[in-house]
Amino acid sequence: VSQSRYPHTVTLTPTDTSRNALVTAPSSGQAHKINQLIVANIDGAAAVDCTVELRLADGTTYRAIASTISVPADASLIVIDKTMMLYLLDTSVSGEPNTIYVTSGTASKLTYTCSYETLS
Repeated sequence: VSQSRYPHTVTLTPTDTSRNALVTAPSSGQAHKINQLIVANIDGAAAVDCTVELRLADGTTYRAIASTISVPADASLIVIDKTMMLYLLDTSVSGEPNTIYVTSGTASKLTYTCSYETLS
């Protein structure tokens, strides 16, 4: 079976302290292979908490993979790297994660960068 891979890199600096989608669910029949997720604190003076969650296909259940971790001023945190083998599946696959959400403890202070591949 032939498989196509499409690389992506997304970044987000949330301007609020609510949950924000970083990587959304793949299209039907596709999967996202998450390679890396880095959180950078762009505040030069204060630490800021970050939370990274996976939303399941039911659309209401969230599972934390990093919960209120303090990122020091001018520092970065690697939340996901290639050794984790994390995949997001389309919303038809019950019980599986399909979206990555991020929450910052302070608005406009953390930048989230995620590299991933869409497999189809």
